[in-house]
Amino acid sequence: MIRSPRAACLLASLAGLAALAVAFGSEWFVGLVPCALCLVERWPWRLAIGLGVLGALLPPRLARLVLALIAAVVFIGAVEAAVHVGVEAKWWPSPLPECAAPRLATGSAASLLASMPDRPSKPCDDPTYPIPGLPVSMAAMNLVFALAIAGIMAMSAVSRDRRLP
Repeated sequence: MIRSPRAACLLASLAGLAALAVAFGSEWFVGLVPCALCLVERWPWRLAIGLGVLGALLPPRLARLVLALIAAVVFIGAVEAAVHVGVEAKWWPSPLPECAAPRLATGSAASLLASMPDRPSKPCDDPTYPIPGLPVSMAAMNLVFALAIAGIMAMSAVSRDRRLP
């Protein structure tokens, strides 16, 4: 738990930057292809970066409110990651239509080919294991990291610094 709300806001921004750096780095340098759920899971981290910078600039009492908002946003990201882990484990189907196989009955083959992306997307139920020999997917790592950061932000939001008025 971090007693200074401004410092905790900066930590949230750094955590968001780290999460996105790992995601983009694995895509650009390692060649991993993200699925549609992976792309959705990046948005809470983007919001955490922006909110963290905002909170670091605000007075401590308002920064504490921003911390609570960051905790909620990152927790939503953890829920998204949990859904993705469930899709990877085939406990339930993906909630996104982009993860489903295309249906030929919806139009002609020419219109289907014209609507296809430039590069193939990865199916959401195909886990990506970035560390050889360790059966922990990127979605599972995001889940653990998001839960940890959300917990730290929530505890920091409710902790009281006795030096504050």
